Amino acid sequence: MAAPKQATRADTEEPTARLAVLIDADNAQASVIEGILAEVARVGEATVKRIYGDFTSSTSSAWKKVLQKHAIKPVQQFAYSTGKNATDSTLIIDAMDLLYTRKFEGFCLVTSDSDFTGLATRLREEGLKVFGFGERKTPDAFRNACHKFVFTEVLRPTSTEADGESPGARRKAAPARAAAAAPVPKAKIPTRFVLDALEQSSDENGWASLGRFGQYLNKLQPDFDPRVYGYKKLSDLVKAHTGLFVTEERTAPGSTAKTTYLRARQGE
Repeated sequence: MAAPKQATRADTEEPTARLAVLIDADNAQASVIEGILAEVARVGEATVKRIYGDFTSSTSSAWKKVLQKHAIKPVQQFAYSTGKNATDSTLIIDAMDLLYTRKFEGFCLVTSDSDFTGLATRLREEGLKVFGFGERKTPDAFRNACHKFVFTEVLRPTSTEADGESPGARRKAAPARAAAAAPVPKAKIPTRFVLDALEQSSDENGWASLGRFGQYLNKLQPDFDPRVYGYKKLSDLVKAHTGLFVTEERTAPGSTAKTTYLRARQGE
């Protein structure tokens, strides 16, 4: 079957991957939706944005406040019985319907629920990219079923985002914002893992481009993210650890653009 055709923003721009963003309202926080959509925009265009849950419930009140702003289509699913998650079933059925339209290059699944592991695996089997977004409590099974998994804790809004608000609105929102913007504890960098990944991605001289190194890290561990360790980008992490890495900037022949290369410092 023919692959889906990519959308383009303009004739002179790069093709943009069409993505379906499906949100499990029962297992995701509304406070990080802007960060999630910003991440999605880095890898493609969210041509479908849907959220699934019981929006008659008080627990969904935070989501109801942001749906219109971000043009997210709510899919109402009543909780017919206690202990049965009808939301999951509806999301999965919709995902399969969207899959068979052959209009998408990838899916973004926003949930911390391992019940979507099978869905992520099925989408990958169809050759589509799967991006997961969830909290650190998300089970490994779902995280590893995605091509890339982003911890939503690193997407929390900061206090500076309130600068444009009036003093009254700022005071009213302060408690909720303080909880959402609480600093995320920095994890310890898995030194052995990153050095092994560098060895596997390097050439015969031990050097690897930063891009190749980053791609290999994510293939081995889809939830690897420099922000978990306190760095905005992989290049920041690498350059901050001079005891582990040696870096140099190289210019490709016939180009002025520079590319960062790195190798392990051990053995110098």
